[in-house]
Amino acid sequence: MLANLRRSLDSWIVRGLFLLLCLAFVLWGIGGDMLRSIRGGGNDWAARVGSRTVTAEELREAYQRQLAGVTRALGGRIAPTPEMRRSVAFQALQNLVLGQAVAGEEARLGVVVPKADLQQAILEIPQFRGPDGRYDPAVARQVLSQNNLTEAQLFEMIRSDAGERQVLGAVRAGAFPSDTETKLLFAYQRETRSADFVEVPFTSGVAPEPTDADLHRYYDNHPDLRRTPEYRHVKAVVLSVETVGKSITVSDEDLKKAYDANRDAFKKEEKRTVQLLTTEDEAAARKLAATWQGGADWAAMQTMAKASKANAFELPDADRAQLPIPALAAAVFAAPVDTVPAPEHDDLGWHVFRVTKITPGRDISFEQARDELRARIVADRAGQQIFDDANKLDNILASGTSLDELPNDLGLQAATGTLDAAGRTTSGREAPIPGSPALRKALVAAAFAEHVGEPPHLQEVPPSAPGGAASYFAVTVDKITPPTDRPYAEVADAVRAAWIADAQRRAANERATAVFTAVQDGATLADAAQKAGLAVRRSLPTSRESPPEGFPMQLVRPLFSLKPKEVTMVQTGDAYLVAVPAAIVVPDPAKDPEGYVRLRDQVREAMARDTEVTFATAVRDRAGLQVNPDVVQSMIQ
Repeated sequence: MLANLRRSLDSWIVRGLFLLLCLAFVLWGIGGDMLRSIRGGGNDWAARVGSRTVTAEELREAYQRQLAGVTRALGGRIAPTPEMRRSVAFQALQNLVLGQAVAGEEARLGVVVPKADLQQAILEIPQFRGPDGRYDPAVARQVLSQNNLTEAQLFEMIRSDAGERQVLGAVRAGAFPSDTETKLLFAYQRETRSADFVEVPFTSGVAPEPTDADLHRYYDNHPDLRRTPEYRHVKAVVLSVETVGKSITVSDEDLKKAYDANRDAFKKEEKRTVQLLTTEDEAAARKLAATWQGGADWAAMQTMAKASKANAFELPDADRAQLPIPALAAAVFAAPVDTVPAPEHDDLGWHVFRVTKITPGRDISFEQARDELRARIVADRAGQQIFDDANKLDNILASGTSLDELPNDLGLQAATGTLDAAGRTTSGREAPIPGSPALRKALVAAAFAEHVGEPPHLQEVPPSAPGGAASYFAVTVDKITPPTDRPYAEVADAVRAAWIADAQRRAANERATAVFTAVQDGATLADAAQKAGLAVRRSLPTSRESPPEGFPMQLVRPLFSLKPKEVTMVQTGDAYLVAVPAAIVVPDPAKDPEGYVRLRDQVREAMARDTEVTFATAVRDRAGLQVNPDVVQSMIQ
């Protein structure tokens, strides 16, 4: 037989077939898993940095530790999503890779940690101390066993950490912000500005009387006014902390325990209602104070303030944080009610005030806190129960059960009705969907993505706050009513109202623009406003990041971009504002040395972290990085 085989190999046809077989084996056999093994592959390593290796087991352990931390942060009630797992895996890999890169640099630089220092570090670990406060070998072995560590592994971890600190400590030491940088940032964060501004409400514009042609043309050009939206008749069930909480009872004992554990939370700060006059002129301030002290009422003081070019404000029920100037806040909260103290002075000018009401701080008693405590406990328990109920509901729906056949013990609340894509009913009112705004939005969006008669399935809405509980819903669509055009006569009133509102808005825009243009051309804001029949007001001082309550958010960014006497015009939700900078206060670090040092330390720490990461990344890139994608992918499946 072997002789026949050897004779067959002498044939050119057989030799050709044998050559093809060899090529196929190389390309598909050795070229795959075998070729990776020949190159040193396999699944025992996750990454290589130069000559150093991150093993698959090291990555798996780091990944599991970080994933456990994420699960704890989610309250243990929500399983991490595939995207979260992928993010955790790559973060764990990055940390290990950078650690190996720095370790390689330690070896290259010849960094050595003395053995005596390592032994001393172990003796100083607090968890290894016995009842007498001294190192106890038995306690140390127990702690190591609980953490699946050997003494050799601990010794190596401490040595590695100490060596890394030596290298990175030298790198971080060079990160120090200059005084110029710190002063610029200090000024940027703490500069305050107030604005002189005029407000032109949209509704202040005078609109002409529209003709029928105007209204019909407006009707033709605005299909949103005449077209009904698409409506869908839906059935839904909602599972949330609120729906589950309806069946939860809380005992008085539990309420008292919660009250005692949160005693500090039931203290209320003192609040004060303040009438405040501000001016840059000391003589004017003293005259205002004398008149007020003589018995003038608030209305008279407002009139006098306007004549003196002072500004008048009333702050109802303000706490200390709502008064932007610390010295003024201290004076206000030290003053008795219904008295006018001597004027206060600071960088923003002179302040004259009167406290009209004091709401004292107080401790809330157990009986007063009872309802709030019950709501907290119910929310916490419902959050723990909702995940189990959601799993049960998911299984029931997966079996083909309809929404009408669901059991009554899952804390569900049902809803049915007709709504549009904005969540409004046919009457224009908000559909009564139970749950948070985020759940309502998700449910409506899901309803308009479903087909008629499609079986319901459980959908999750993430918690609105970290550590909160998710909400769930299932929805099915019974009927779809497509959009239709309503005749002009049916929407004539709405068309007329919309036309007039647009015309008023255009007129208000023209009026505000005239003031803006006049100031740009050299007029003062006061003169331009007087010509337009508008009053100039002064805002409270604001910083870039923390505007006081009531300050127009649209004005903050433009205000800080203006030079003195420059003008800006912004649009709020219901008006146009034309504004110029009034008082600009640049903070002096010498007046707040503690704040300046604190900021400098924060900047130094941020620079040190950036420098450390940049150094580790550069070392990694110089050494060369290889990643085994099969191992990384296996972690997240």
